Amino acid sequence: MANDFKNGLAKDVGTSAVTIYTTPSLKQSIVIECDVCNTTSATITTDVFIDSGGQEYYIVKNAPVPTGGTLQVISNQKIILEANEVLKAKSNAAASIDVIASVLEDV
Repeated sequence: MANDFKNGLAKDVGTSAVTIYTTPSLKQSIVIECDVCNTTSATITTDVFIDSGGQEYYIVKNAPVPTGGTLQVISNQKIILEANEVLKAKSNAAASIDVIASVLEDV
């Protein structure tokens, strides 16, 4: 079984949840890092969560991100995603965050 490093990327995420990464069927993945950058001129709040079969499990909820700042949502820890689980993010403001997740796929 090969381990593949992947990036989950999303630009200009707003008030609707956006998929950052989806684990392929019959596989597991490890989220190594997830960063959220505020691209606006005001402080915003962000949610990052796992969607598992329609249930939302929050990693952070309403976490503040200062103007031009970055929040390391996952750092110095690892989160396992099972088959078909989805890492998602949203903000309290339109087109206000960029999200980057580093993932080890097929573990």
